[in-house]
Amino acid sequence: MIKQILGRLPNKTSKSSESREFVGSSAPTSNASTSLNNGDLASDKPIDSRNASIQGLDPDSIGHSHGSMLTQFTSLKLNGNSVSAPYEALPGFRDVPSSEKQNLFIGKLRLCCVLFDFTDPTKDLKEKEIKRQTLLELVDYVTAANGKFTETVVLEVVKMLSVNLFRTLALQPHESKLSGALDLEEEEPSMDPAWPHLQIVYEFLLRFVASPEMDAKLAKRYIDHSFVLKLLNLFDSEDPREREYLKMILHRIYGKFMVHRLYIRKAINNIFFHFIFETEKFNGIVELLEFLGSVISGFATPLKEEHKLFLVRALMPLHKPKCLPTYHQQLSYCITQCVEKDCKLADTVIRGLLKYWPITNSSKEVLFLSKLEEILEATQPAEFQRCMVPLFRQIALCLSSSHFQVAERALYLWNNDHIEHLIRQNHKVILPIIFPAVGKNGRDHWNQVVQNLTLNVCKIFSAVDPELFEECLHQFQEDERKEEDIKARNAATWKHLEEIAATKSC
Repeated sequence: MIKQILGRLPNKTSKSSESREFVGSSAPTSNASTSLNNGDLASDKPIDSRNASIQGLDPDSIGHSHGSMLTQFTSLKLNGNSVSAPYEALPGFRDVPSSEKQNLFIGKLRLCCVLFDFTDPTKDLKEKEIKRQTLLELVDYVTAANGKFTETVVLEVVKMLSVNLFRTLALQPHESKLSGALDLEEEEPSMDPAWPHLQIVYEFLLRFVASPEMDAKLAKRYIDHSFVLKLLNLFDSEDPREREYLKMILHRIYGKFMVHRLYIRKAINNIFFHFIFETEKFNGIVELLEFLGSVISGFATPLKEEHKLFLVRALMPLHKPKCLPTYHQQLSYCITQCVEKDCKLADTVIRGLLKYWPITNSSKEVLFLSKLEEILEATQPAEFQRCMVPLFRQIALCLSSSHFQVAERALYLWNNDHIEHLIRQNHKVILPIIFPAVGKNGRDHWNQVVQNLTLNVCKIFSAVDPELFEECLHQFQEDERKEEDIKARNAATWKHLEEIAATKSC
């Protein structure tokens, strides 16, 4: 009869109790839980491949050929002893009876807690391959599980995941990875040399969380806030493959652990704050925004006050960093989702865009105009009227821009039927604001495309309200004459001062 696998229970368990310990059984006994919490598994330290230590049991008590090896590895310590053992593969799940599968599963989990140096591709090749094959077996076992995972199993799984995943990320030495969109596109992504093993660990975690045999009420004791926060911190990984896996896993955790949803949103909020106001460096902003896009699309309407505050305090300030082009598309989707769920937020979003509007960055200004068009498409007339004055003051500045792409993108707003309809309804307010910019563009702008688009806009306003158009044109010409008079007076004054200076110097 096999002794208790986890080592420090005071009494031997019967065969019937052993068979209740496999994956399909109910929660473990209180004695087993006490032993797990206070005994061998209390440490989260990884096992170094050069000093893997075991505490063996009497082979005479093992009832089958694989018992000795299995007992050794299910008794593997996480705190390290002086007795070393060779790193050898454990038998397959098909080679042991059903009553021993949980013990073997735990043994394989502990076997995978041994870490190897992947920076040296010639080192520990045999051991690395054993671990890789063992991880694949664990993935298959979790995928095919047909009974609820016990607390013992969940604890061992979380320990194995923590040892392999939660590590100090290696950052590249350059000053700022996200200094600009062009630099980021030219830069080759950094690939983790340990990825062949990390990928299988992530796949294991993904399948474990998604498994219907994983009880969320039980697992939330171990997949807790600390575990979730460490996962979120891994989004700063240089390896895009790792960030993609993390995004899928975060989706699963968010869907299965409702108790963690508010905490996840707040933790992402804090990551954004740190990125916006302190470092402007975080590799996983795109993936986090993609995750939030799907979360926001599932928000119930009307939106809660917490969700509106998240939009104002976390999402809108993301327009501030210089590296906005790297995540502009994902951010735009999140904000548009919020406006579509609550049209009253359009005024808030537009004023937020005006607050962070770039002054000297033309490419960023083009992005803002594109996002503005998306928001205006979802804007109702009442919200449009609240913000149209400051909005078209900014658009007038864009129309006057000497950068042809900025002026061209602003003029393209009139090609949108919904936006043109809103402008037509409020032309008496809008036309006087933008007419000076339109008048100068049509006459002086160096780019022919901008001039042609400006003439089209003039035709639209002239057709809607010819009298107002003529009035604005007359006022524009009058202002031009006044401006010319002021320039002439200033020139005469400077000339007079120069003459006085020349006379005194003589």
